[in-house]
This record gives sequence, structure tokens and C-alpha cells, in this order.
Amino acid sequence: MMSRSVDGMGKALCLAVYFQKENIMKKDNLVFFYITNDPSVALIAEKYGVDRIWIDLEVLGKEERQRKMDTVKSHHSISDIALIKPLLCKAQLMVRINPWHEFSQTEIDEVIRAGCDIIMLPYWKTVDEVRNFTNAVARRCKTTLLLETKEAVDCVDDVLQQGGFDEIHIGLNDLHLSYGLTFMFELLSNGCVESLCRKFKSFHIPYGFGGIAGLGEGLLPAEKIIMEHYRLGSSRAILSRSFCNYEKIGDLTSIERVFRDNMKQLREYEELLPMMPDSSFIQNKAVVEQIVDKIVRKRKLDLLHQAEEEK
Repeated sequence: MMSRSVDGMGKALCLAVYFQKENIMKKDNLVFFYITNDPSVALIAEKYGVDRIWIDLEVLGKEERQRKMDTVKSHHSISDIALIKPLLCKAQLMVRINPWHEFSQTEIDEVIRAGCDIIMLPYWKTVDEVRNFTNAVARRCKTTLLLETKEAVDCVDDVLQQGGFDEIHIGLNDLHLSYGLTFMFELLSNGCVESLCRKFKSFHIPYGFGGIAGLGEGLLPAEKIIMEHYRLGSSRAILSRSFCNYEKIGDLTSIERVFRDNMKQLREYEELLPMMPDSSFIQNKAVVEQIVDKIVRKRKLDLLHQAEEEK
């Protein structure tokens, strides 16, 4: 653990040496996921390089957890899998099922029969839930774990030792709620994501975290987050609703333009990253921490003012 007494210049040098020794910056493009059950939108996303079309079946407990949040709550069905899968030429079809429950085996069997390529288990809390999930899938398709509870963080070492799954993704939204945090990217600035990524990397498990908007967009700008993906060796990211809110945009011509422009900008930005010096990633990490801290302080102040007004 680095001493707090190290001054700014010394800390930067120490971090640079640490960064180089770890050699954690990835070189390949990120694998992008996009949630939609609209066949036309799925084909547009695939056309412009989205790697996975995501059908979202999760409903159990989600409304209660995210009741006061402006988050995506999909209303997809298993029939959407059979509708979209035959249309895809390059993109994989990923399906998020419900958290483990008494009828999960039936749900998994139906999802596999419908033609999914990858099944995602959300909101797991125990090693047994993961074991039940991987046993139920029985290697009939790829599996990914969505880590989004503090209980999952507590047992992740045992889950990694147990194995049996193909990849893992950190869900920042529910995980920050699980810890009672103010802003989901606090998990990036407080070292939680970094600690988890190191564990995943040691087991040679492909991993990713959170989502991103278009370049220049978002409270924490997308380019800052992408640099953290590269620094931490992440290979996967969700394209958020703000990347392309197709339901709000409406017409397919405009949706196609958004995907074309945003994907082009993202991929061109990624091409620059391998040429950046280590110091750029170290500096970006510090900037991320500053931005997150500013957002958190403002949100806490707003909540305090709101509470005072309600008295």
C-alpha cells in the first residue's frame, strides 16, 4: 500500500513504475453490448460494429431496487430471442435472465432453445447460486456473471476458484446501491473496480465493467471511462441508453446516424490509446477521482438541501 506521505511528483513516479510492472493496459478494441429487442435497431447496431445485442429478461426485484432511479427497465420476452437471432450475421446475442430462483432451470432451457449465444446471471449473492447457474446451462452456450451485490464481492474469490463460467462483468449501478454509495462511478474512484479487475485478471477470466455514453457525454465523460477500461485491462463495456436512446429518437434514419457517428468516434479514440504514454493513464485516473469527488459532494449537498426543505 502506498504511503500517504508521498508527495505529488513522487506518487506519480511510483504509480508509473507500478503501472509498467503490472503491464495491464489492453490492446484490442472493447467488446460493446447494446440492449434492444427491436430487430431494426439490432441490425443497425450490428452494422456499425456493436459486438453483442442484449435481450434483457430481468424483472424479479429490479423495480424495487431501482424505484427512484432513471434506469433502463426493459420489457423483453423469450420470443424476442427467436425473432432477432436469425437476423444477426456477426453480432452475438446475449440474454440476461432473472436472478437465480426456483424456476431458473426452465427459464435457462427456454432461452437456450430460442437460440441465445451467451446467458448472463444477474444479482447473484452466493457461490451456490453461481454453481446452480453453470450446472443448469451445462456448457450449452457461453456464460457471464453480472457482479452487482456486495455479497458477490465478498464471495468472488470462491466463485473464481470454483470456475465453470466464461466471463464476468461488474454492474456499477446495482453494486453502488448495494454499498449505499451516492454515484456509481465511486466504485471506480474508490478502488473497488480496480481490486476486482486484478482478481479477474489473475484467473485469466475476460471481464468488463459498467457502461459508457458517446464521447464527450455523461457526467463522467466517456473518454475518461474508456481510458480506465484500458488501464485496468477490461475488455467489455455496455453502450448506455444515452449512447443512443432509440425509443426517444424514433425514426430509423436518425438512429442509424447516431450509431454511425458514435461508433466511429469510439473506435477512432480507441486507436489512439495504445500510443499514449503510461503517464496519460495515471493522470486520467487522478482526473476521474477529482470529477467523481465533485459529483458526489454536489449530490450530497443537494440531498441535504432537499431534506431541509421537506422539514
